[in-house]
Amino acid sequence: MASISTEFVIETDAEQVWKVVGDWENGPVDMARGHVIASRAEGTTRIVTFADGLIARERLVARDDAARRIVYSVIGDMVRPEHDNAVMQIIAEGPGRCRFVWSRDLLPDELAQPLHQGMEEAAAIIKRTFEDR
Repeated sequence: MASISTEFVIETDAEQVWKVVGDWENGPVDMARGHVIASRAEGTTRIVTFADGLIARERLVARDDAARRIVYSVIGDMVRPEHDNAVMQIIAEGPGRCRFVWSRDLLPDELAQPLHQGMEEAAAIIKRTFEDR
């Protein structure tokens, strides 16, 4: 099983970032403006539409407000991995500064490289979106 991750510092308060990341329905659009163009939730499933036309169906696995941590899995459309477990966590690093930690475990291993590249590209957009507010 492949494990991939990216993390980066955002010069914004952790609680402000979590309010967006933890919002199951609207979070993807609000944290990655221009990269994600639509997101709608139907209970614990959401459909995320990317600017390049790709669509991902995702399932909410867990949400922990105290830990500022959300866990989800891609379950269809864009990619159909045998297994996918993605985690986003926001860690306070002082006033007006936090660390965004994004990891995922997935099968098959061949998906690791393209998904990691996508995560890295999205990370730059997410950072810019929060810091430009």
